[in-house]
Amino acid sequence: MSFKKFFYKKVNSTNDLAVKKINTGNIKGIIIADYQKKGRGQQGKKWLSFKGNIFMTIFFNIKKNMNIKKITILNCKIIKKVLFQFIKKTIVIKPPNDLFINKKKICGILQEIKFKNESKFLIIGIGINLVKSPKIKNYPTTNILKETGFKVKRLNLIKKIEKNYIKNLKLFA
Repeated sequence: MSFKKFFYKKVNSTNDLAVKKINTGNIKGIIIADYQKKGRGQQGKKWLSFKGNIFMTIFFNIKKNMNIKKITILNCKIIKKVLFQFIKKTIVIKPPNDLFINKKKICGILQEIKFKNESKFLIIGIGINLVKSPKIKNYPTTNILKETGFKVKRLNLIKKIEKNYIKNLKLFA
């Protein structure tokens, strides 16, 4: 079992594109973009996109009564586990959905719920700073290259994320 993958050079938002895919009948997939023009973070904040980083969204059906708090914790744990395989450093979850290394943000996760007909879909936007991180006033950020000294291949990390979601799908269903 795998997710249908959709690759793009430039998009407005991978989460917005996932909504469109769901509306056209796709029930699960991964949107991967080289760049986002209008990436979004929590509470309407802008997600800054730099070439070489990861901008992706995973979407799939979930059971209707699933608690959003439980979903948030589960998503953070899945991405944390995958990142640790590459980084081998302590990764801290900063609630509700950011991942930090050395007290600096390295990953943000934006979750959304979409109802279509009788189904409930979970849309998980994942932004990971691989090679460059934004400078945000009063909010330290970092990237994997800076923290480890080596460049992680985007597709290798994306494949690991997909594999971990496939392995954990039953927890959402």
